[in-house]
Amino acid sequence: MNFNEAFARVIGHEGKFQDDPNDRGNWTTGKIGVGQLKGTKYGISAMSYPEEDIRNLSLDRARFIYKRDFWDRVSGDHLHNAVVYQLFDAAINHGVGNAIRFLQRALGVADDGVMGDITHAAIKTMGVDDLLHRFNAERLEFFTRLSTFDRYGRGWSRRVAKNMRYAADDYTAPWHEHINLRAV
Repeated sequence: MNFNEAFARVIGHEGKFQDDPNDRGNWTTGKIGVGQLKGTKYGISAMSYPEEDIRNLSLDRARFIYKRDFWDRVSGDHLHNAVVYQLFDAAINHGVGNAIRFLQRALGVADDGVMGDITHAAIKTMGVDDLLHRFNAERLEFFTRLSTFDRYGRGWSRRVAKNMRYAADDYTAPWHEHINLRAV
């Protein structure tokens, strides 16, 4: 999967402008009722990008931000198709550090939020299918611990459900590659 394919998928989740005053991401300070209510568009939030003109943000500007601040930071060009999209989407939804920590917990390595050599080496030792299941389990558990889960959890859960379908489509290895030969 390349960046443009991943970006097209993410925009399907993120899309249009919204300025829900109960969503801290829509406020320039990240605190409800404090700062300017500038909203979110294409997943670019006022909390993370307080200097951006969110309402008038162009798709090209959003693409630039996604590539620089999310895709590149999660090593998007160096991961398996099925893994990279999941990590990229989680980075956008939860922040890069949290997304990498989900991945590291799924891999069973120290969760420091840094996409370093240990994390890359661990990715190569775990089956992609197992990693995808464990990663999305980490993500869902994270959602349920948020105080805003009752308000936004249904939408977040639907997003992960759609991503799990993408993961199945993206992981197209022959069935025999799923067999754990150490267990036979």
